[in-house]
Amino acid sequence: MDPARVPPDLRLAATLFETLRRDSLDPPGLTRDAYGRGEEKAHETCRAAAKDAGLLVSTDFAGNSYFTLPGADRGAKWLMMGSHLDTVKHGGNYDGAAGVLAGLAVASGLRRAGVVPRRDIVVMATRAEETVWFPFSFPSSKAALGIMPEGVIDSVRRADTGRSFAEHMKELGYDPAAIRNGKRHLDPARILGWIEPHIEQGPELIERDRACAVVSAISGGFRFRECQISGEYAHVGGAPRRVRKDCVAAIADIVHAMNAAWAEMEAQGHFLLVTFGVVSTDPSMHAWSKVPGKLRFTLDVRGVDEDVIEVMRRRFADIIAEAEQRHGVAISLGPDTGPQMARMDGALCHALHDAARLRAIPVHEMPSGGGHDALAFHYAGVPAAMLFIRNQNGSHNPNEAMEFEDFAQAARILTTVAATI
Repeated sequence: MDPARVPPDLRLAATLFETLRRDSLDPPGLTRDAYGRGEEKAHETCRAAAKDAGLLVSTDFAGNSYFTLPGADRGAKWLMMGSHLDTVKHGGNYDGAAGVLAGLAVASGLRRAGVVPRRDIVVMATRAEETVWFPFSFPSSKAALGIMPEGVIDSVRRADTGRSFAEHMKELGYDPAAIRNGKRHLDPARILGWIEPHIEQGPELIERDRACAVVSAISGGFRFRECQISGEYAHVGGAPRRVRKDCVAAIADIVHAMNAAWAEMEAQGHFLLVTFGVVSTDPSMHAWSKVPGKLRFTLDVRGVDEDVIEVMRRRFADIIAEAEQRHGVAISLGPDTGPQMARMDGALCHALHDAARLRAIPVHEMPSGGGHDALAFHYAGVPAAMLFIRNQNGSHNPNEAMEFEDFAQAARILTTVAATI
């Protein structure tokens, strides 16, 4: 059999999708909680399936799982692929898991066909990628690569339990002390590259009528999670407009102005995303008869052009200053926790395009608005790429609806890359 046309093990993937769905049911969707029983069960399921498929199975000190198909040259740099197995609460079955199962389909398919790749193919299942659990990006992949910032393991706590990374890891039998000591499981110098298959989290592939897309870049930008507007509480019947310091009026102007700036940049052809994810007054103080005197909000601005992001940053500063002056309020933003934009590796992107052409699979090319474990590998100096899979109804919700044939097309592309790179 031509190694470039080996079929991936789609039966294995289909079985695992159904098992993960059944084990994770949490109506109206499903839940695999990070460093909890849901995520742990998913890792156990994938480890057992990989072992049955004849792959080498291992786990690192942070709880990441690895499934390896040995190559002809065990000393050559590895090709890694994979994603995460946790979900948001009441999420869908494909965000993250599709990337892990695509990697397993590739490795098992090559082994079943008797194809020995040039180098080790290492499939990695990471943990805690969804920051709804722990408010820190890509902790387990950063831990494996030895780039976890000092103190995070003990200071960052899970949103629902209030317990730290370290406590949750130790409870599951992993070794937070290794992370505290700066231990590294993955040496970037030993990795040829990281390819992360992932469902698209928006509608572009549906609009373009393509099963897959090669990701050109992962967005970065600025992110403020702790913004606060301080005005004055007042009686709605006793405070005329001229004396009000109304926080809701101020945020209304800010949101309107930022959305207008976003529309202007989009009209010029720039990729940009602007989101006010939280806008809330203090429930212990707000009332229909009060002018609101305190308000908190968050702002997330993402793009793939550093000049465009800087233009938006300056516009935001001007909008904030104008709102303060117009409404007599004070606005504090807190720290900027936004990630840097990352271009995907050119050689790996070319390999994905070439494999798609060889398989006669038309693909799109697009940036990713969301962050992914690929960013951690990029930050560590590992060449990184991503392959998006068409997905109906977005992600992070119970209605994720990836068609299995679209998944199969992605797995075929990845199998060709793994067999030939």
